[in-house]
Amino acid sequence: MSGKELIQKAMRLEKTERTPWVPFVGVHGGKLLGLDATTYLRSGEHIFNGVSKAIEEYDPDGIPVIFDLQVEAEVLGCELMWADDNPPSVASHPLSEGKSLDDLRVPTLDDGRIGMIMETTRRLREAHPDIALYGLITGPFTLALHLLGTDVFIKMMEDEAYVHRVMEFGKQVGMFMAGEYIRNGCDVIALVDPMTSQISPEQFRQFVTAPATEIFDFIRQRGALSSFFVCGYAQQNIEAMCECRPDNVSIDENIPLDYVREVALPRGVSFGGNMKLTVVLLMGSPEDCQVHALECLDQGGDRGFILAPGCDLPMDTPPENLKAVTQLVRDDYQREVVRTLMENQPDEEKLPDMSEYGQTDKVIVDIITLASESCAPCKYMVDAVKNVAPEFEGILEWREHSIKKMEAVNFMNALMVRSLPTICIDGKIAFTSKIPPRSELIQAIQNRINEKLKLKLSQKRPELLLFTTNEEDEKKLHEVTREAIIELGADVDIRHITDEKVIRAYGIHKTPAVMTVSYKLKTQGRIPSVDVVREWIKEVM
Repeated sequence: MSGKELIQKAMRLEKTERTPWVPFVGVHGGKLLGLDATTYLRSGEHIFNGVSKAIEEYDPDGIPVIFDLQVEAEVLGCELMWADDNPPSVASHPLSEGKSLDDLRVPTLDDGRIGMIMETTRRLREAHPDIALYGLITGPFTLALHLLGTDVFIKMMEDEAYVHRVMEFGKQVGMFMAGEYIRNGCDVIALVDPMTSQISPEQFRQFVTAPATEIFDFIRQRGALSSFFVCGYAQQNIEAMCECRPDNVSIDENIPLDYVREVALPRGVSFGGNMKLTVVLLMGSPEDCQVHALECLDQGGDRGFILAPGCDLPMDTPPENLKAVTQLVRDDYQREVVRTLMENQPDEEKLPDMSEYGQTDKVIVDIITLASESCAPCKYMVDAVKNVAPEFEGILEWREHSIKKMEAVNFMNALMVRSLPTICIDGKIAFTSKIPPRSELIQAIQNRINEKLKLKLSQKRPELLLFTTNEEDEKKLHEVTREAIIELGADVDIRHITDEKVIRAYGIHKTPAVMTVSYKLKTQGRIPSVDVVREWIKEVM
């Protein structure tokens, strides 16, 4: 099933084989091309390439053509303030600066960037036929605020008829934009009206419901789907939004997802959201994003839900975070891994000290898995190690660590493993997720054996100190010691100490005497902790 078909099923409130994923790529598309926001948003070629790159990187089910709520305002006379890392902002409001509503007209394809955007839509439709394309239009109330500024709130109390006229004009602009998007291939028209978060349900129904409902009816009559986007704290208006009969409502992190589900589904409206833009997608790790995405999936359920960010993505959102969400959405196994980790949170106080891990003579191979008995990738990863182990009999130990056990979760976090299954060799991550070919695994283990051998050869050889005070004892003790060394094939130095003052300095009061000295390298290139040094001292006490 294509992404477009998946979104269509979700918006029809049918159960889907998995939850659709729609990353709202706006100026982030410019980031993928190495462009600033202004350069990106002013070029149809750049927008086409940026959206195409996002589709290639994030494998979404749907994606917006452009996320810029100032397109209509710009052609209606609002001055824009452009920025390098954000969409432009409105800097002037014509209807509060001398222009009358009669001076304004509904835009055409020849105005501003509209023609360029629609041509880009057509190209994207041809290039990506299986993706649901979202055409975003500015909602009538937000457009009214662009045109009037904050004067709109005063007018709502002092001149209701005038505000209704402005909203009617906004409706006409919205219908024009929606019609062009549909004509050029968009599947979903999203009416984005964030400023409705600033009004009460009563004011919403008084000024917004009628024009919004007509726009959604217009979209439906032309065979497309619709979504009502809102951001900010707009929980009080969710019921009113659903009354406008969109196919979908989409919200941000300010509104609990389970609340929207309980309101929308009984009214026959699908819903989407509400991944946290900054603290998770922008500033979090890929693991944070997967945990949060899974929380959203669990709250959204398997009917009528579309996973999406709360608004357009920050420009600098790390691509690896969005790829991690895609992996979670599309991979049952990855969801099981993340869920297991969520249920078994590591105990930071019980994380093992791995500073000296892998310092034994043997090579230790650890396989961190979900559980090899129930997880096919894990089983094959374990089998890969098990099958090469006989090649290194006596010098290799291998162990599986299933994260269904808390000690394995702590072990995994101590090694900083982030993906499953993973093979670690002497505490170092060697192979992640992909099962290594036999030859590569053997080579990796042999490389570690060679490193250990090189390290051992670089260490000073152990010594036997022979303490004597006469030639006869010195000769006999040397012969006995030499015979033992030959029998063992050991590489040990012999040192004779005959000076009585030196002998006493060693704490020896009676000869002949023998002392063993082992020069064992414990660490190099870093300063060990007090706890570690304490354990070394215990060994020689």
